[in-house]
Amino acid sequence: MAPRILLDATAVPADRGALGRYVDGLLRALHELGADLAVACQRADEERYGELAPRARIIKGPAALAHRASRLSWEQSGLPYVARRVGADVIHLPTYMIPIQAGRPTVVTIHDVTLFADTGRGEAGEVWEAHDPVRTSFIKSATRTAARRATRLIVPSRATRDELVRLLDADPGHIDVAYHGVDHDAFHRPSEEEAKRVSDRLGLHGHPYVAYLGALEPRKNVPNLIRGWVRACEGRPDPPALVLAGGAGWDDEVDAALATVPLELRVVRPGYLPWTSLPGFFGGALVVALPSTGEGFGLPVLEAMSCGAPVLTTRRGPLPEVGGEAVAYTEPDAPAIGAALERLMDEPDRRRTLADAAYARSQGFSWTASAEAHMASYEQAVARYPAGGGDK
Repeated sequence: MAPRILLDATAVPADRGALGRYVDGLLRALHELGADLAVACQRADEERYGELAPRARIIKGPAALAHRASRLSWEQSGLPYVARRVGADVIHLPTYMIPIQAGRPTVVTIHDVTLFADTGRGEAGEVWEAHDPVRTSFIKSATRTAARRATRLIVPSRATRDELVRLLDADPGHIDVAYHGVDHDAFHRPSEEEAKRVSDRLGLHGHPYVAYLGALEPRKNVPNLIRGWVRACEGRPDPPALVLAGGAGWDDEVDAALATVPLELRVVRPGYLPWTSLPGFFGGALVVALPSTGEGFGLPVLEAMSCGAPVLTTRRGPLPEVGGEAVAYTEPDAPAIGAALERLMDEPDRRRTLADAAYARSQGFSWTASAEAHMASYEQAVARYPAGGGDK
């Protein structure tokens, strides 16, 4: 008999972001596979999850879950209580947190270990510690605890699995790889009207642009993207704009790099874009440039591919697992990014070939396949859980 799964969605933030897309896509696919589901969530998400998984039992937590400290406390006591109440056979925690006394098998998703890894600017943890040392220390400690105590671990790529073993000495026999999927209805090749609407909203009105989407944090390598784009635009009579969409982040080098941009070049910073605008944003770009130095999977790369965009990224971590031969690659330094962008700007036929190949490859990633891998992990967790309870 299939296990009853309690999915803890209380950590999904209001802006949703990558974690929200992961939980939404996975939950809907698990429901479509007929999984026996219960979902713990914040009150604001009760209706959303009820629509995504109509047969699931939705348990809304107390209003205090909107505050991080209260949620972390609730996960230690309230979540195990909910698991007992709904008769869950396994608890899935889609972030690094885990109840110390869960009383049943636990499966934890560890999305990346970039805080522990060298990203080319010193230890990633040092970068975070300069921003928020208390939060960084807590996340590292919680991740180590989850890696040690969870019955099974799920990671979104082989590269992340290998880093988890290397950096945290995790047991590879307890790690399952489940690639993320992509919502092909939401992320699709845009119509001319969709692309025009986004271009007009950005104030570009048909002018070509290089697109970036993501937080402005050090591992995203935005300063070198800015400097590389400036190099690629040198001497061009009609250079493309650079659009940096997404959250503000905390990379102080971004402003320093922007200060060197010549006056004749245009940078657009629209902040967060509505999800409905992303197909037009990605698919309408000359190039989507995501030259990250550290990822757990690289969901924006896959989403841009699904929108039929030519993508430029790096060979760092799991990005080649996502892009394969369907994207262009660069080293993460500014001269290399500039040279790669320049080649793509000068070769429209290559851009079209990459766009077609990217779209075709993206069709091989689905939330259904991801949900099937998650189900296998849940079943292993239940089967291998000690009869008398306890860790692993």
